[in-house]
Amino acid sequence: MNFKKRNFLITNSIVIVFVLLLSLFLNYYLTSIFGFNQNTFLLITISVLIFGLILYLLLSKSIFEPLFKSDENLQKTVKETLHELNIPISTINLNTQMLEKKISDEKALKRLERIKKASNELLKLYENMEYQIKKEIDKIDITEFSLHELINNSLEKFADVKRDINIEVDLKSDVLLKSDINGFEKTIDNLLSNALKYNLEKDGVVKVSFEDTKLIFFNTGKEIDTKNLFIIFEKYFQENSDKEGFGLGLSMVKEFCDKNLIFIKIEPTKNGNKFILDLKNIISKK
Repeated sequence: MNFKKRNFLITNSIVIVFVLLLSLFLNYYLTSIFGFNQNTFLLITISVLIFGLILYLLLSKSIFEPLFKSDENLQKTVKETLHELNIPISTINLNTQMLEKKISDEKALKRLERIKKASNELLKLYENMEYQIKKEIDKIDITEFSLHELINNSLEKFADVKRDINIEVDLKSDVLLKSDINGFEKTIDNLLSNALKYNLEKDGVVKVSFEDTKLIFFNTGKEIDTKNLFIIFEKYFQENSDKEGFGLGLSMVKEFCDKNLIFIKIEPTKNGNKFILDLKNIISKK
């Protein structure tokens, strides 16, 4: 627990206890003056409760306002810093593209390629941070996008790490979705990463298909144990602890799906596992 949260809980508890004790004392004092009967007791109790609520609001506002102001200032600083970071990253990308056209030396081109990869990683970190901030303040943009295009974009990210795993895509016709495109893309990335990570060491297969309203990710590999189906989406859970990672990918997938009314389920099979997303609630209706 960070110090701000701890201080908030301690201060809030002190204020509540103080208001409660004062209200009880006031209730006892007024009851002793006006006498104890059903009518006076009810009137005094309601009056004291209203007084206690108003007192709590006045005290909490003066105490917690600096804390909330501090968070607002921090949020503003982070957003401004992110905006400033975008400028040098864009400059690096633009200049590497220009240099690529003029340089013919193979060693220099390899160095330039490493700079491009590092720049792209920085850009991903920037986009991820920007998305997390928007998510925290509930300012997520809902846009219309192509499922086919988004799947292809995600597949390109794993071109260098998929080893000899064969990835098959069968989307038949393109589908337009209306949702948080950044969050949905991260969901697809996590499912693809999971499908590649827990695949067979040799002759592995990943199949991405779309049937009716369901997006299906199938991967060959060890069948998920039935007893783990209820906890696989929990944070830090890893069925195979030998694999790299922190066990956060599937919990992020579940969080996004729940928030965007996407029903997700897992179907273990004899030769692998299926992750099924029902997209009926985010399919664009035109």
